[in-house]
Amino acid sequence: MKVLVIEDAPDVVDTIGLCFTIRWPDTKVVSTGKGRKAAELVGSEAPDVVILDLGLPDMDGLKVLQEIRTFSDVPVIIVTAKGEEMARVKGLELGADDYIAKPFSHTELLARVKAVLRRTQMPELWDGKGTVSGRGFVVDLAKRRVSVEGREVPLTPTEWKLLSYMVRNEGRVISSQMLADKVWGVDHLSDAAIRAGVRRLRLKLGDDPQKPRIIRAHRGMGYSLALPR
Repeated sequence: MKVLVIEDAPDVVDTIGLCFTIRWPDTKVVSTGKGRKAAELVGSEAPDVVILDLGLPDMDGLKVLQEIRTFSDVPVIIVTAKGEEMARVKGLELGADDYIAKPFSHTELLARVKAVLRRTQMPELWDGKGTVSGRGFVVDLAKRRVSVEGREVPLTPTEWKLLSYMVRNEGRVISSQMLADKVWGVDHLSDAAIRAGVRRLRLKLGDDPQKPRIIRAHRGMGYSLALPR
């Protein structure tokens, strides 16, 4: 496994590196303290997971995340200061797969990495055969593609998992707990994080978040999907 750590504090980088090599001895850790170097390393090193500190000295970490997402769907875990809820929510909206707040324990970091890697390789969401379609929408479960009005829509792995799971359960109300388990691969995920993921998917599908017609929220119950017919 290869890990890219984007962090300007050498002691934190060393600690994260040690954490990974103890758990996974064959791990290669690549690091940079410069946000402007991050996207280049994602392209040249092709890491399996990225640990991105949002508090970089030369560039806003959220802008780094945006740049990475223009060309890569590599799993990204953002690191924020304790209490920075808005930064976490914004990061999830921009395509981060998970977050962790400083100070964090080694066990928490590894647990989040394992969860992210698990849900980016969830075979039960990739074994679909056939196509599901609605008016202007085509979801190809076998090829993992979705098109809207004839235009293919690029999705991150988490966005695809969310869409494919909801398509498989079209018409059913799916609880937030179930989405956390089946899509994000964790026992619990905050409502804000799930809302951010749903909102991001709605925007990509052209589903107005203010008046959604495809993915609908059911207060206190969860979400349901209905493709237009």
